[in-house]
Amino acid sequence: MASIMTNASALTALQSLNATNKALETTQTRISTGYRVAEAADNAAYWSIATTMNSDKSAMSTVQDALGLGASKIDTAYTAMNKAIDIVNDIKVKVVAAVGASAADKEKIQTEIEALQGQLKSYADSATFSGTNWLSVNSTVAAGNPSAGTHSPAQIVSSFNRDTSGNVTLGKIEIAVQDIKLFDAAATTNTTKGILEGLRLATSGLRDDTAVAAAANTVAATDGYAVATLTVVGFNDTQIEQMIRIVDVALGEMQDAATILGAAKKQVDQQKSFTTSLMDSIERGVSQLVDADMNKESTRLQALQVQQQLGIQALSIANTNAQRILALFQN
Repeated sequence: MASIMTNASALTALQSLNATNKALETTQTRISTGYRVAEAADNAAYWSIATTMNSDKSAMSTVQDALGLGASKIDTAYTAMNKAIDIVNDIKVKVVAAVGASAADKEKIQTEIEALQGQLKSYADSATFSGTNWLSVNSTVAAGNPSAGTHSPAQIVSSFNRDTSGNVTLGKIEIAVQDIKLFDAAATTNTTKGILEGLRLATSGLRDDTAVAAAANTVAATDGYAVATLTVVGFNDTQIEQMIRIVDVALGEMQDAATILGAAKKQVDQQKSFTTSLMDSIERGVSQLVDADMNKESTRLQALQVQQQLGIQALSIANTNAQRILALFQN
């Protein structure tokens, strides 16, 4: 039926053109932004997942910074510990040289030992990075307990984790400062003092709370020596041989401490590499959810532009129907 009141063909053509224009607008937006899901209205589920994962990725970036800072702290302590080990080796050599030496020679050897002991303290005090020192500590400040004499483990944030329930936890790498410290300004017992300052029993070489400072030329079961305060002047050969033992044991503990730092250093390096790979993986996953396929969108844009032109042409043809009806009356 031909009608001058309702042009059904024009309405159909207009609806088709509007749909094409809407699709064209969507495609142009995707091309201009690079996203097929730019906001929640585009795809609520994908947008929510992508937003959460991008937030986690940003948190992981902060973890990367924390790992970098932690790596620098470990490197500082590790370097100072290795230098301190070299110095203690030198002290050991000097003590060995004091066996059988004359009193005058012991005075000279002691001068060298004291210089080396000063270097040890200097190395430990200088092993500071960003206000953190693990070799020369104050356990009262760190533990918050003046009577504890212990030092809380140092922690480095190593990972950001989200479980299947959405709960967030942080992974941490712990450094047992109590096992690697060389000096402790607040410790009051030999066993809680640093490796170099705690008195060691002459019989075992270990730090022991029963040890007391040895007296010159007098051997006792509780005789104790500390690397940081060691002196060969006035002591007999038996006592000097005991000093060699305690220096050797202290050296072993320092090597163990260097091993702890070395293991932590490797762990931090591995975690940094893993976190970088994980962030890349998340970025790829988010991209699959929300990024627009530019090749596909470009092809779609061309097709929609052709459809738009055809729609305009169809609407133009539909609008000529009224002219045909007028022609009937003119005849």
